[in-house]
Amino acid sequence: MPTIEHLTARAPRVSVDDLLEGFYPSPRFSDVSFDSYRPDPQQPSQSAAVEKLRAFAASVNEPKPSGLRKLFGGGKPDTTRAGIYLDGGFGVGKTHLLASLWHASSGRKAFGTFVEYTNLVGALTFRKTVDALSTYSLVCIDEFELDDPGDTVLMSRLMRELADAGVKLAATSNTLPGSLGDGRFAAEDFQREIQVLADQFEVVRIDGEDYRHRGLPEAPEPLDENSLRERIATYPAGVVAEDDFAQLIDHLAGVHPSRYRQLLDGVDAVAWHDVKTITEQSVALRFVVLADRLYDRDVPIMASGTTFDHLFSDEMMNGGYLKKYFRAVSRLTALARQGSEIRG
Repeated sequence: MPTIEHLTARAPRVSVDDLLEGFYPSPRFSDVSFDSYRPDPQQPSQSAAVEKLRAFAASVNEPKPSGLRKLFGGGKPDTTRAGIYLDGGFGVGKTHLLASLWHASSGRKAFGTFVEYTNLVGALTFRKTVDALSTYSLVCIDEFELDDPGDTVLMSRLMRELADAGVKLAATSNTLPGSLGDGRFAAEDFQREIQVLADQFEVVRIDGEDYRHRGLPEAPEPLDENSLRERIATYPAGVVAEDDFAQLIDHLAGVHPSRYRQLLDGVDAVAWHDVKTITEQSVALRFVVLADRLYDRDVPIMASGTTFDHLFSDEMMNGGYLKKYFRAVSRLTALARQGSEIRG
């Protein structure tokens, strides 16, 4: 028999140290390495990216310049950029390589998604975030994307200050640095900030088939309410977080997204009653963060209501945030498939 809990009853309190300690690769990438990456022989850029990252890891492991050496550039001039930026479509192994870099690098280091870093600033303030991360040797940013002008200015300042402090930066994205923000806001009004971001990175292109071209995955049929209750009752021993979907949506508005990782602590599966299409953008973007944290932890989903390929409105799936929503639907669908295969 499972232990039934409710995410709507959880309000995690997280210290600064707890937040920072959560910046490491998810269990899906806890054991990856450059050696375990399998480049496509038909895509030479994939092998080239591995070699670039091996060399970058070596530069991370060198001590930071300090004192007069940092001020006057003692020794040979450093012509390398502070960061490396992996650009490529979904499903080409960018996160695998970024996590491999993290594992191969020494010193204090952080690994998180772009949203987790912006949420960290929201939780700590900008200055405290800079002070904390400036002591790191490496900051890895997965799924780099700019959603609004505020994020553009924020991340431009953060990357510049970390680079000035000698922190090495690494990022993945499916958008070139100079094109960040396109389709989301008037990016031309923020070209200075976007250029500052782009100037921090050397771009490494990783070619390969983009799974978006294969269309959205087919979601499993939702359970009816009786079947869902039976599935919950017969779930193998563990913790099932059971919630009404509408109530969960309301609850998430009161929990800072930086705490969603802790919100799921100890949860082995989630069960949602009466899933409905989300039509409000702020709610949808918040739910994307929860979807990412569930996927990181490989938490199966059991649900009644609409299928996850209809979780976001058609307008959202064709708007400026379509990459976020496409990723969320794909991840939630994969977790729902796992949930559909659970038998007590």
